[in-house]
Amino acid sequence: MHGHRYRWEAEVEGEVVTELDVSEEGMLIDFSDISRILTEKIHDVVDHAFIVYEGDSDALAALNSMGDEHRTVIVPFIPTAENLAKWAYEQVFPYIHTIYGNELRLAAFHVRETPKSWATWRA
Repeated sequence: MHGHRYRWEAEVEGEVVTELDVSEEGMLIDFSDISRILTEKIHDVVDHAFIVYEGDSDALAALNSMGDEHRTVIVPFIPTAENLAKWAYEQVFPYIHTIYGNELRLAAFHVRETPKSWATWRA
């Protein structure tokens, strides 16, 4: 087993909010809203956790032998950066919306394993 210090990035595209005198005027979506979504749907799920493929019986046995002193996230895919980018996209996509009627979409999700290595999933 080995670990990564992942960086999760959502790429959002669309039209800026044109409604006058609202705090989001000129934005696609407020960054604090994106941050909240990423915190709840990604960070809080995987932070300080072992991400393990459900078919990796050796890793699951090793983690089970450690007791309850750790967090394990079991996924139905091999947790490569590419697969994690797709998974993250699917977790976040339903929550990217606006109340102002501007067109808004999650264009891509990037997962960085290191500052120089990343994978991207685009719908």
